Amino acid sequence: MNAYSSDFHVAGIQPAFDAAISDGVQNAFGQQWAALEEAGMAVAVMAGVEAHAAADTSVLRAFPSLIEKTGGWKMELARNGVADLSAFMQPGLAALLAVNARGQDAQPAARALWQEFSKARDALLGLVPTADQP
Repeated sequence: MNAYSSDFHVAGIQPAFDAAISDGVQNAFGQQWAALEEAGMAVAVMAGVEAHAAADTSVLRAFPSLIEKTGGWKMELARNGVADLSAFMQPGLAALLAVNARGQDAQPAARALWQEFSKARDALLGLVPTADQP
């Protein structure tokens, strides 16, 4: 028996994930990134934390184009990192929503998921060269 529902159609997040994964256009990476940011914001709300407190929002929005310009191994690492983020955010958020739907406190689990998400996201953002890096 599943511990949580697989119904992940809350606030348009699952459609955003599905569109990003199935869309074969050049912008698919940007769509995946945007879907992850939406999921991250939902987790932040459930965790009771500010979603963009530690991250520069201009870099967050520009990350897909900045990393594509960087190219090479960093772009490949970013693609793999986004896939990894998606792999744990989808079931993680679904589980949080199921816990919340049962009227239980999802905040501790949401904080743990938020910490994992924000650390992984910040590591990906670190792939973008800064002004003092080549």
